[in-house]
Amino acid sequence: MPKARETVLEIDLNALAHNYNYIRSKIDKDVKFMAVVKAFGYGSDVTGIARKLVELGADYFAVAYTSEGIALRHAGIETLILVLHPQSANFDDIIKYCLEPSLYSKFVLEEFIKTAEKQKLQNYPVHLKFNTGLNRLGFSQKETPVVRDLLKGTTAVKAKSFFSHLAASEDWREREFTLEQIYTFRKIALKLYDELGYRPMLHICNTSGIINYPKAHFDMVRSGIGLYGFGNDEPEDQKLKPIGTLKTIISQIHTMQKGETLGYNRAFTAEKTTKTATLPIGHADGINRQYGNGRAGVIINGEYAPIIGNVCMDMIMVNITGIECEEGDEVIVFGGPQHATEFAAKGNTISYELITGISQRVKRILIEN
Repeated sequence: MPKARETVLEIDLNALAHNYNYIRSKIDKDVKFMAVVKAFGYGSDVTGIARKLVELGADYFAVAYTSEGIALRHAGIETLILVLHPQSANFDDIIKYCLEPSLYSKFVLEEFIKTAEKQKLQNYPVHLKFNTGLNRLGFSQKETPVVRDLLKGTTAVKAKSFFSHLAASEDWREREFTLEQIYTFRKIALKLYDELGYRPMLHICNTSGIINYPKAHFDMVRSGIGLYGFGNDEPEDQKLKPIGTLKTIISQIHTMQKGETLGYNRAFTAEKTTKTATLPIGHADGINRQYGNGRAGVIINGEYAPIIGNVCMDMIMVNITGIECEEGDEVIVFGGPQHATEFAAKGNTISYELITGISQRVKRILIEN
């Protein structure tokens, strides 16, 4: 790859293929694979990611909101798409664009049935979400009669799947809780099978669930963070390849004398002659203030350069004393020699927050050899 000449997020589609194939190898051939591409493909490039995943054989996509599903349709993606958190205001668009909603409460199930009946639909596919312990979205176990009665009372919709979400599948200390979630989910599903007279698909495993709970793969699994190269624990991280490398350049180099200050609120004071570089990336790009004042750093010509002073909206300053570099040189924020998990930890956060927070104003470059 040529050196970066501006702030860019390079997205390695070969790494995506590696991650997909690795995760796919963990499931049986008859188990479907749902690729989670919400939040712009976890902060990457959702169109490029989705097209590659279609090529690789993904059976389903999952997005958070209706607008994300519509964007995929506009990009020419014809694969089945589950909308995980639809709102009733968007139900007409869900139907217009052949998206499949997750219905998680009596209100949204009733509202979607009304919309489907008004449009005189028959057996429109919907997915019923059950809360088994995450306590975020989903019907409770005691609400299964509500689900049964509403589904049996209409021909406008039909359950395509039942699903739930594991709360701590990566944490072996929570194994008993996770197994209880899986047991509860299976109990709910079996009861509804009998009462409805047909068998929707079942899915509960996220990336960590796929790895740690193979007996709970059921009919389909959902992978999000694993596709992007993060396994929620160090052993799995070693088997996956992060797809994103965030790069920028040196805009200007300064030499500060002892006692001079730098940046907003004069947060850094030079204790000796100090050489600094200003980089065109800041908290408006997703590198937030929590990384400033020496907590995190970047890689310049193979050397670590700590961020000094407060992170600005569009710029950060780093200490390059002792580093051989020039204005215009490439800088790696994360990826390659500095894993995004490592960078995120220095800001007391996780890779999910870091990678999904990279601003859309940062140019995306797709790489595929």
